[in-house]
Amino acid sequence: MRDLKELRLIDAEGQQVGVVSAKEALKLADESNLDLVEIAPNANPPVCKIIDFGKFIYEQQKRDKIQKKKQHVTVLKEIRLHPNTDTHDFDFKARHAANFIDDGNKVKVSVIFKGRELAYKEHGEELLKRFIETLADSAKLENEIKFEGRTMHAILAPIKIKKKK
Repeated sequence: MRDLKELRLIDAEGQQVGVVSAKEALKLADESNLDLVEIAPNANPPVCKIIDFGKFIYEQQKRDKIQKKKQHVTVLKEIRLHPNTDTHDFDFKARHAANFIDDGNKVKVSVIFKGRELAYKEHGEELLKRFIETLADSAKLENEIKFEGRTMHAILAPIKIKKKK
């Protein structure tokens, strides 16, 4: 604890004791076999509380763990297609993408061009549009169709995020 002449003290029950000297605050903490913890150092005078520091840290970690558990992390899954992907393969990959979206993940649909397929970019764009249309009831288009290098891709995001049980 830094050099303080006086501080605002809160006791173990949460009641304000008032503005007291640092020595008196330490004496009160020792008498109750607890720790004196600085809660608000920037206040004038600084606020200190008499608490069991180990228990305080434990409860704070517990709160952080519960808060982290309630967070939803979205993951970007990728589905790769080629401009000449057959209908069965297309349907199979669309089902996988639908499962990813139902789990609350985003899906990046990529059409990869090899060699002379690059001359038929419109086939890849039609394939992507059909894929987006297939998943229109459960996903929305987050990023428009982009063409970068030898790949054309779009990102789909779930319309509603379902909570896991």
